[in-house]
Amino acid sequence: MSQPKHPADGEARRVFLKNVAVAGMATGLSSVVGDVIAQGDASSGATGAASKPATRSTLDINQQYASFLSFADAQDFEDARRGLIATLPEPVVIPGQGAIPAWNLQQFAFVNGGPENNAPSTVNPSLWRNAKLNMNHGLFTVVEGIWQVRGYDLSVMSIIRGDQGYIVVDPFITTEVASTVWKQLVIPHLGDKPITHVIYTHSHVDHYGGVRGLVSDQDLQSGKVKIVAPVGFTEAAVGENVIAGNAMGRRASYMYGSLLPRSPTGIVDGGLGKTTSVGTITLAFPSIFAEKTGQKMTLDGVDIEILMAPESEAPSEFMFYLPKYKAFCAAEDATHTLHNLYTLRGAKVRDGLLWSKYLQTSIDMWGADAQVLFASHYWPTWGNDRILPFLRAQRDMYRYLHDQTLRLANMGQTPLEIGEAIRLPDSLAKHWYCRSYYGTVYHDAVAQYNLRLGFFDGVPAHLHMLPPTESGKRYVDYMGGAAAVIRKAHASYDKGEYRWVAEVMNHVVFAEPQNVAAKQLLADAYEQLGYQAESAPWRNFYLTGAMELRKGIQKVPAPQPQSPDTIRAMPLDMFLDFLGIRLNGERAAGKTVTFNLTLTDTKEQVVLGVENSAIHYSKGKTSDAADASITMTRENLNNIMLGTTNMQKLVMSGDVKVDGNSQQLGAFLTWLDSFEFYFNIVTP
Repeated sequence: MSQPKHPADGEARRVFLKNVAVAGMATGLSSVVGDVIAQGDASSGATGAASKPATRSTLDINQQYASFLSFADAQDFEDARRGLIATLPEPVVIPGQGAIPAWNLQQFAFVNGGPENNAPSTVNPSLWRNAKLNMNHGLFTVVEGIWQVRGYDLSVMSIIRGDQGYIVVDPFITTEVASTVWKQLVIPHLGDKPITHVIYTHSHVDHYGGVRGLVSDQDLQSGKVKIVAPVGFTEAAVGENVIAGNAMGRRASYMYGSLLPRSPTGIVDGGLGKTTSVGTITLAFPSIFAEKTGQKMTLDGVDIEILMAPESEAPSEFMFYLPKYKAFCAAEDATHTLHNLYTLRGAKVRDGLLWSKYLQTSIDMWGADAQVLFASHYWPTWGNDRILPFLRAQRDMYRYLHDQTLRLANMGQTPLEIGEAIRLPDSLAKHWYCRSYYGTVYHDAVAQYNLRLGFFDGVPAHLHMLPPTESGKRYVDYMGGAAAVIRKAHASYDKGEYRWVAEVMNHVVFAEPQNVAAKQLLADAYEQLGYQAESAPWRNFYLTGAMELRKGIQKVPAPQPQSPDTIRAMPLDMFLDFLGIRLNGERAAGKTVTFNLTLTDTKEQVVLGVENSAIHYSKGKTSDAADASITMTRENLNNIMLGTTNMQKLVMSGDVKVDGNSQQLGAFLTWLDSFEFYFNIVTP
């Protein structure tokens, strides 16, 4: 049986960031980032009766997966349950802020079963298998002295026994989840010992956000608890969520299916874990940094050896080895999926070549000795005889995608041609841990082209294309009008040509956004593509697009784009760069202004100016020619950024002093845009 031709191989409630910096998820939540979402309506009614059954063509596509992959292989099911000590009591619902639980595993109770293929007709059987595995939850023994808590967030929290207490690795996304599992699982079953260190393996929010649910400000300030992170962590954790944070957050609502029902016609899994928790996101600054490969540390009597992995799964990331336990922590660079070399919520493209080399280095450094491999997602791998093949396959998967993409590019093929052509060899594709649950072969290959050659494919016609609305109108006109296109597209839909239907009907929708028949047919095509998707993010993108075409954008109260800890961690120049993003070039056209900004508590001074519709600034200076001088504290600047006050109120209260032409300051503020979160995606 050949590999199935499927969207993931080239065929075929908004991230409730009440206190979030997205990300990076892994995302990016940026990173996931990004990537914290609200628990959607668990009933199928969230999309109404509009959800439709799988077609014959979708059933046939999904059957190809069932035939190609070995569902009789139960090893992952054994590993996902191995070492279980205890679980939270059923139903698993962790309280959160207000009426929204921080975690609600009960809403996925419809996902059940073992290794057999019992997938609903509306879910790719490979994704359904992954969704079943991610239903395992509880406190697990990895080896004596290392434990994991899994199944209560997108990520996994690991715990290492030290001489005096515990070393915590990656403390979930939210404080509510971290605190609950510590009090109800860790302390009762492992003992009430102090936390001495917290390790952030990388700069995505699902690996640091819950930290203040475990440790107090007093313990952090006194040094009783030390935070360990890779060099560049803070800048990466904050920076990835600011400059494009609004767009990233909106797209993350598609990627994580946050508005979809929890049902066989909605979200069934997050691909990298069940889904993400919802609640309070925090950030405690690192006090110890991993800086270079080969570096050795001793944390609470436990020796660790460092392997730096920047610009792989995250801009700032490291892996480490524990000689005492013969245990390798692969962070997020070797997990039970093909990961993202580009995340659909948006972030910098990741380098498959570097990623592969880091995994080779891990084999060179510890491959002969490691007896257990654990990571920031999924379950561990035990035994050197299984760890080495796993690492080699992960290494080769990313190298293959990078090298074969560039081979084809150097032969003149374009990104879309390459994405369509590339398949992992069967020696990789038949491994469950190389399947496209999160990343996909198609978009990872296109990403590697973009990494080396950029967005332009060399075809002159693609150099300056018309925007979607204008090209849509012309396509529809050339094709004989909307009615003719819809009629032809219905015939293509009946043949199962959903990708083509989506392409042509997208033109009609952008040409005639009020055309109900066009939106319904486009929604139907998206829905079938979602049902076929092996990748959870692809499924969620397609099904969210279908839902918004049918029902429109279902707005919920607008969230804050960044958490208080993220705002406080933001360097001043990053704040000023973000002002530049907000500056409306047309409103600022032909205008110039210069301000002195002094922050009294941080002793920072900046000359900030606008000229030629662009912001510029010089740090550590003042200007006698400034139109106005603004004196304030960084704390008040943070409060403005958090939306708890504004400049006018602070000036009136006397907390901000403005000397000079205050009208110029008022004018400048009118040149700044505020971003609407719920911008259109599937309609113009």
